[in-house]
Amino acid sequence: MTRASTVFVAPFALPSTLRFLGAAALLPDTTFSVVAQEPAASFMGALDDGVRGRIAEFVQVEDCHDAGQVEAAVRKIAGSTGRGVTALVGILEPLQEALAQVRERLQIRGMDRAEAGRFRDKSVMKDALRAHDLPCACHYLATDAAGALEFARGTMPLVAKPPAGAGARDTFRVDDVSQLEGWLRSHPPTPAQPLLLEEFVQGREFSFDSVSVGGQHLFHSISEYSPTPLQVMESPWIQWTVMLPRDIEVPEYAPILSAGPRALDALGMVTGMTHMEWFRRSDGSIAISEVAARPPGAQFTSLISYAHDRDFYRVWAEVSILEDFTPPPRRFATGAAYLRGQGAGRVARVAGIERANQELGDLVVESQLPKPGQPKASSYEGEGFVILRHEDTERVRDGLRRAVEILQVELSA
Repeated sequence: MTRASTVFVAPFALPSTLRFLGAAALLPDTTFSVVAQEPAASFMGALDDGVRGRIAEFVQVEDCHDAGQVEAAVRKIAGSTGRGVTALVGILEPLQEALAQVRERLQIRGMDRAEAGRFRDKSVMKDALRAHDLPCACHYLATDAAGALEFARGTMPLVAKPPAGAGARDTFRVDDVSQLEGWLRSHPPTPAQPLLLEEFVQGREFSFDSVSVGGQHLFHSISEYSPTPLQVMESPWIQWTVMLPRDIEVPEYAPILSAGPRALDALGMVTGMTHMEWFRRSDGSIAISEVAARPPGAQFTSLISYAHDRDFYRVWAEVSILEDFTPPPRRFATGAAYLRGQGAGRVARVAGIERANQELGDLVVESQLPKPGQPKASSYEGEGFVILRHEDTERVRDGLRRAVEILQVELSA
């Protein structure tokens, strides 16, 4: 007997999206349908045969971020399949508020609008964290230039972002008031389009990725960025790494192991995966940067999978659709080196492959090397990556350092 009828919302058939979609579609005892902006022929053509055969209904809409359009699509699917929708899901952060609205209107279990708003609006999020005495950066939601400048004069350096931004992609650093004045002249904040200003927290940056079911926080994973994502965004030539140590139940991480679950409680997390970014200052104190009510991107879900010998794409599906999860032990250290070329143009070649194979071959569990002719990537993830795994954390850490030293992406016009 079918236990769940699921609708997965995805604007386009992006590779990362399809990994989660495929895991969800292949769950047993489920009816699975898709709402997308992309035409059925191209979206369905991007799927494996086994996944394509599991899709009961496909509905195209103009805008997956429009709750009204998604609601109409879900109603159409329910009518076509003859069963009520029990799960409405999607992995992209900008979709979460629209999905929450539709869940409320159609009485589908899952995150509601109030919860989604606390995760999506970074100013509301930080207000909630501070109200629960949780460490986070000082912040100010500017609705006019005068207020923005008054806050900036007492808080330098700082970072600026839209309240509904998604991580470092929408963030820029401000080092002095004159720099902010120039930006405000061309982009003045308004009540309709405010600007979020935050203290620039200086220190090492990490993530705290979690799984919750029924309000119980059952699992967490910690990752180390090197360098920070903002530095990576500001310096397109940097080949960066992320590291998941094997042992995270150590005094070094005690502050976030305490604060992380409390922050999820403060934001109202009930069931799902989250991605939290946090800093550790030089004095050992921590600051939570922001939390997203979605699985992590940039191969993090793959890294967590390799660290635990468990497919966390499927874990996301089981948690989100079936509310079922048994935490696995952490068996390995894992890490990813992100390969990025300097300058502009297309990939001419990747230098150092033979040497990297000689030094690191026994550590490599997955790689996507840049291909000649491939255009320079528009995202901070770069043109390719290499994932390493070993039981010894230091072996992985040293391997990541060598990977970004040896492998060099050469671009040409």
